[in-house]
Amino acid sequence: MDFKGKHIFITGAGRGLGAAFAVMLADQGAILRLTARNTENVKALAESIRLRTGVKPETIRLDLADASEVTMLAKKMRDEKRPLDILINNAAQWLPGSLTEHDAYSISTTIASNVTGTLLLTRGLLPLLEASGAGDILNIVSVSGMVNAPLQGASVAYIASKHAQAGLTDALRQELRGRPVRVTGIYPTFIKDVSPLNAEWDAVPKSDSWITNRDVVEAALFALSRPRHLTMANIVLESDFGNFHTHEYPAPLNRTPN
Repeated sequence: MDFKGKHIFITGAGRGLGAAFAVMLADQGAILRLTARNTENVKALAESIRLRTGVKPETIRLDLADASEVTMLAKKMRDEKRPLDILINNAAQWLPGSLTEHDAYSISTTIASNVTGTLLLTRGLLPLLEASGAGDILNIVSVSGMVNAPLQGASVAYIASKHAQAGLTDALRQELRGRPVRVTGIYPTFIKDVSPLNAEWDAVPKSDSWITNRDVVEAALFALSRPRHLTMANIVLESDFGNFHTHEYPAPLNRTPN
């Protein structure tokens, strides 16, 4: 898994799964652009990475629910001919509760952030990924985007957005077939939030443990490091403790807005 010198763009990198991707890829010498809605979180992460590796990633404020902001950032990167090898669409706005609890704004921003923003960003950065000659798009979806997955506290709007991301991933893969950009979707169940910056990252999991950020990152990086003739199209991650038949899930820490 050699990502040294690879230019990688990660959304939702301020904490949780996005931050875990950032640290692990920085350890391997990747050149990172990290986005988040909360600039304090992502700037603090970038400083931690600088202290760890000697190289500070670029940080960018990005609200995926704002179509204009997404479009302008992608255009800026194209105009500057920024190199890009891998786009990790990780950011997602979590919205729990029943349909009647939410106003129109909450529902529309959840859909806009998770679906429209992800699609517009991907479209805007696609020319740069193609120009690399070996681009990758990694969409962090969720088992919530699969048929018959239990709600487990998620709202109808969130579930709908994840099904839309699943469709987006499949359609992108079909449209880009024959072009130098692979598309991979990863579908984790609810994740225990651990950080590569803490000792718990290296803890040996028990057989009845929840899957963690580390499990997702390692599975994703394995897929991204495969030879170019191979696409690991859809990766579903479960644990015996956290599969569809379990009745209690932890809060989805990696899916909250950041």
